[in-house]
Amino acid sequence: MRILRVALDLPVDTLFDYLDGASHVKVGQRVLVPFGKRQIIAIVLARVAVSEIADNKLKAILQAFEDEPPLPAATLQLLKFCADYYQYPLGQALLSALPSRLREARPALLPKLTVFKLSEQARAAGLEAIAPRAKLQRLLYQALQNTEHLDATLLATIASGWRNGIKQMISQGLVMTAEVEHLLQVNLASASVSPPLNADQQQSLDVILAEREAFKVWLLYGITGSGKTEVYMHLLQAVLAKPGSQALVLVPEINLTPQLEARFRARFPQMHMVMLHSQMNESERLHGWLRSQNGDARIIIGTRLSVFTPIKHLALIVVDEEHDASYKQQDGMRYSARDIAILRAKSANVPALLGSATPSLESWHNAQTGRYHLLQLSNRAVLGAALPEIKCIDVRQLPLQEALHPQLIAAMRQRLEHGEQSLLFINRRGYAPVLLCNACAWVAPCTRCSSRLVVHLRDKRMRCHHCGHEQRMPMQCPKCGNPDLRPAGQGTQRLEELLTAQFPQARILRVDRDSMRNKHAISAMTKAVHAQEIDILVGTQMLAKGHDFPHLTLVGVIDTDSALFSPDYRAAEKLFAQLMQVSGRAGRAGKSGEVLIQTAFPDHVLFQALQRHDYVAFADSLLQERQMANFPPYCFEALLRAEAPHYEPVREFFRAATAASETLTHNLAVYDPVRPRMERLKGMERAQLLIQASARPALQKFLRSWVTMLRALPQAGKVRWSVDVDPLDF
Repeated sequence: MRILRVALDLPVDTLFDYLDGASHVKVGQRVLVPFGKRQIIAIVLARVAVSEIADNKLKAILQAFEDEPPLPAATLQLLKFCADYYQYPLGQALLSALPSRLREARPALLPKLTVFKLSEQARAAGLEAIAPRAKLQRLLYQALQNTEHLDATLLATIASGWRNGIKQMISQGLVMTAEVEHLLQVNLASASVSPPLNADQQQSLDVILAEREAFKVWLLYGITGSGKTEVYMHLLQAVLAKPGSQALVLVPEINLTPQLEARFRARFPQMHMVMLHSQMNESERLHGWLRSQNGDARIIIGTRLSVFTPIKHLALIVVDEEHDASYKQQDGMRYSARDIAILRAKSANVPALLGSATPSLESWHNAQTGRYHLLQLSNRAVLGAALPEIKCIDVRQLPLQEALHPQLIAAMRQRLEHGEQSLLFINRRGYAPVLLCNACAWVAPCTRCSSRLVVHLRDKRMRCHHCGHEQRMPMQCPKCGNPDLRPAGQGTQRLEELLTAQFPQARILRVDRDSMRNKHAISAMTKAVHAQEIDILVGTQMLAKGHDFPHLTLVGVIDTDSALFSPDYRAAEKLFAQLMQVSGRAGRAGKSGEVLIQTAFPDHVLFQALQRHDYVAFADSLLQERQMANFPPYCFEALLRAEAPHYEPVREFFRAATAASETLTHNLAVYDPVRPRMERLKGMERAQLLIQASARPALQKFLRSWVTMLRALPQAGKVRWSVDVDPLDF
């Protein structure tokens, strides 16, 4: 069995055989192999006795990273399933799931950790060896006395100035340093006291704990501010009481991780915790991955890619804001982290808890049909806190004062007088959506996309928010020469400017991707709001969910009507979830909250359901529409996309793809190719083709045969194409 069958990071659905240069290489191990003129990293998937390639033509591996732990069989199996289900080459699926450091041709080992422990002299002498006035040293002594050793993270939870105390104790011979490979597991019993749960929270927790030893999917549907995170933490406290057990907590976006991390660290100060998201540097992500794999990390909090992290003793998976579209990968292997989390929980035979104030229709349907088990939190967690009152301001009746209705301005002024905070939500960053010529109605287009350039007035630049293209603002209209060009519409920057003029004494903070680029910007913003150093927040969807601001009592929503009549059948579901989430930021403590939505369609059924806080009725009505139209979750879809610098190769590819589909016997619908809403993106002409099936197995059977045929098409080499199974965007 000297032949290794390996997966390479190549766009081909083929495994490659190499001779084993070292007999100790295991399945799941990283190896360095020659491939043409290159040397690349591969993952060993099997040992075989015979290859289709003659022995004298097989090359030997160049290096095996035998000191590293191999990928566990469960992780390999999970990624094999994903490659098969999402129609993606196995090698690319495996390598793309790894931290970037593991894709490089160098060893990736955890550095040994420096820990601190009491010397034999100190243990023999007892606490009396330390002067009564040295309170910090006595505190550290008591902590070290109860365990073998402690690392810097754990000592920091005991006292912020621990370093000076430890330094003095080392000089006195009371403390010694040592290097260890594994972090010490500390008993959870010493964690801080949890606040009591209300009746709904306790009932949900008890139901889950009664069946925590086996796989089951729980959907925790709780109104905004109902304390879903508190249920997560109580559940973790119970599950992690078992020595060595670990839990994975998924969050949809990077900006939610700092505040969640802060809450979890405060609750579990002696739990080793790792964060996994794209803003971490390569070493941090690698170390978090390896600490999870060797069992050191007890709590793993991360965004979608962390669903593939090897976890030695997985006992629970939590998916927060499970409805969020950010869980769906939009390039490469287009997987859904929520769905993979459920699959992983089933494989590990552990519970999966999905939480949301506005569950996805797929999850809600699964709960209604019994596949998931529904739990409900109907009241806000803070005693006396009520859901905010939601009102629609009809912008047809009264003229807008620079995009803000007088009623909204008056409400904001009232909050300022009472020392309360307001939030204005507009899901459009920049100064204005377009630059408009008053004479000929020219608007500044993006030369690379079917979109318009957004005005960023402070930089005197126009930028495309789809492809990143930017250019200087013209002095006159390039079409008619008119110098009277003006920004049209509203963005966060323009809204900030208007508010500054309207409320010159107010402290205003803009929160969008432009203003929050700094790694610690979100944390700084959160602290400033909690410290009441901000009066008015202006922001995009970065502010819509997860934040808990006790002094925020007013939410104003600007310009949402365009989503009401979108051709995307998911648009209403997405808009309702977004508005419900942002509305939930108001009145989360004892103060009453108010939400004012500016709209030209106040009688729309979506706003009526929103004002009643009636997600259940709205979800049920959408499901009825989906069933009549035969849309998911009542059917299963896949989308074939293709793009090229010119449209003709795309057209030819879809002609060949359609012809190939006709040769297959299938019980599903293959629609004609169409142009998407964004016909041109980043300089590429695009088209797509939709496949619908009444059963998932039928769709998968068709895709396996069809994708194999697509890869063999001559036209496939002239376009960039991909298959998206269970697509969210069209």
